[in-house]
Amino acid sequence: MPKWLNDAVFYEIYPQSFYDSNGDGIGDINGIIEKLDYVKGLGCNAIWLNPIYDSPFMDAGYDVRDYKKVAPRYGTNDDLVNLFNKAHEMGIKILLDLVPGHTSDTHPWFLEAKKAKESEFSNRYVFTKSVWDAPPQYRMMCGICERDGNYLVNYFSSQPALNYGFNEITHHEWQLPPEHPDCVATVEAIKDVMRFWLDKGADGFRVDMADSLVKNDDEKVATAKIWRGVREMLDKEYPEAAMVSEWCNPERAINNAGFHMDFYLDHYGNGYSRLFRYGDPRSSEAVFNPNGKGDVKAFADEYLPNYESTKNNGYISFMTNNHDMPRVTAGLDKNAIKLISAFIFTMPGVPFLYYGDEIGMKYQANLVSKEGGFSRTGSRTPMQWNSQKNLGFSTGDEPYLPVDKSDDAPTVENQKDDADSIYKVVTDVIALRHKYDDLKGNGELEFVYEEGKIPFYYKRGNLVMFFNPLGKDAEISTEYNGKVVYQIGGAEFADGKVEMKPQSFVMIEL
Repeated sequence: MPKWLNDAVFYEIYPQSFYDSNGDGIGDINGIIEKLDYVKGLGCNAIWLNPIYDSPFMDAGYDVRDYKKVAPRYGTNDDLVNLFNKAHEMGIKILLDLVPGHTSDTHPWFLEAKKAKESEFSNRYVFTKSVWDAPPQYRMMCGICERDGNYLVNYFSSQPALNYGFNEITHHEWQLPPEHPDCVATVEAIKDVMRFWLDKGADGFRVDMADSLVKNDDEKVATAKIWRGVREMLDKEYPEAAMVSEWCNPERAINNAGFHMDFYLDHYGNGYSRLFRYGDPRSSEAVFNPNGKGDVKAFADEYLPNYESTKNNGYISFMTNNHDMPRVTAGLDKNAIKLISAFIFTMPGVPFLYYGDEIGMKYQANLVSKEGGFSRTGSRTPMQWNSQKNLGFSTGDEPYLPVDKSDDAPTVENQKDDADSIYKVVTDVIALRHKYDDLKGNGELEFVYEEGKIPFYYKRGNLVMFFNPLGKDAEISTEYNGKVVYQIGGAEFADGKVEMKPQSFVMIEL
C-alpha cells in the first residue's frame, strides 16, 4: 500500500475546463502547471486528471484514440511529463484517468479489428460471427463493418468494448473465456499503457468503469481476478503507484480486486445519495438538507460494514462531486455545502475535491450537450478565477463551454478572502486533516446517531465531530466534551448534551 495515500487529499481537474493558457478557449496542461500553486494552497497534495489522451471527444476524452499520446489541444507528451515533474517538486502526486473497458471507434486497434482480414486485433473487441447475430441482451452496433459481424459497445455507439472475455458462455461461439490468449492480450495491452505513463512519472490511475471488463460476470469474480493481477504488477514494479476504482462496491473493489481506493458514488438511494442528494428535487430527503427528512441510519447501515471490512486493505473515497453528476449547488444552499465539506474532509478514507466546488460553482442546467456531456455538461463548465474576461478562464472570445453569466457568480478572487465563504471552510478543514493524525486515512471510527433524527456525531481518535444539518436548533446527547478545535455556526456543551445552532458543525479535541 503506498504510504502517501494516508495523508492524500485529491483535487479532480477536468482539463478542458480548468485554465486556458493559450487563448484557444480550451483548458490545457500548461494551464494546469500555472495553477499548481493554487492547488497546493487548497491543501490538496494529489490530483486526479480526467482523460488527456488523443481522442475525437465524442465522450469528453473517455473515447480514447491513442492511449500513449496527449491530445494536441492539451499539449504534448513532453508537457505532461513537465506537469509530473513540476507537481512532484511541490509534493503533489498525479493520477491519470485509465479507460480500460472501451476505446474510440477511431482507435487503430479497432480500425484493424473491423476489417475482414484476420489480424492480431480481430479479437481485441467483441464481435459476433455474423451480422444476423445480435443478441438483444447486448448493446450491439450492426452492419457497419467490412467484416461479417456486429460489435458490442459499452454505452455510446462510438465506444466499442474491449474483449476481456465472458465469465459465463451462453451458447455463442464468439464468446471467449477470460483465459483465452486474445483476452489475455487485451489485459497485457492495458498493462503496457499503464507502464508507459508510470515510467514517465504518473503516480497511478483512476480507473473508469472498473467493474465492466469481463461480460456475463454478475459477481465480478473474473473482472476482480484481472485487477488483482494488475495490482500484483504494481506491487512488484511500481510499489508507490496507486489505483482508485469507479466501482462503488468496496468489498469487491478493495478486498477482491486489489484496488487501493474505491469511490463512494452517487447511486440513487445508496448511502452517498441519502446524505447529499436523495429525493426529487435532488435533495429534499437528503440528510444535509436544512428542511430534510433524511435518514442517517440508511447511510450508516450501508457504509459502516463496508468500512470495517475494508479499512485494513484500502480506502473508501468520498468526493464533493465529480464530472458525471450535477454539482451539489443544484440542490443545497451554501451553509449545507459548508457542512458537507466538513464531513467529507474529516471522515476516513481518501477525499476528493472536484474543481470549483471549493468556491461553490453552480450547476448550469439546460446547456446544450458538449462532447457527450448531455445532462453532465452543466457540471463541466470553465473554472471561475476572477472578474476578468470569461471569469479568468480564457482570454479567447468563445470558450468551448459558457462561463457562469450570473451577477453573483462565485470566483476564486471573490471567495478566497471572504471569511464566510465555502472556500474558507474547505481550506480550513483540509488543513486540520493534515495537522491531526486522527483525521488521516483509516483508523478508529465511532459513528453515533439516534434513529429517526438527523443530527449525529462521530469520533476519530481524540477528535469528535458534531453535525446539525437542520435549519433549526438541535440537541445531541453525548458523553464527550473537550476543547473546541473548529466550528461552523455555534454549539454549547453542558450536562452530557451539546446544543447546536441551525446548520452547525463543531470539532472538539478530548
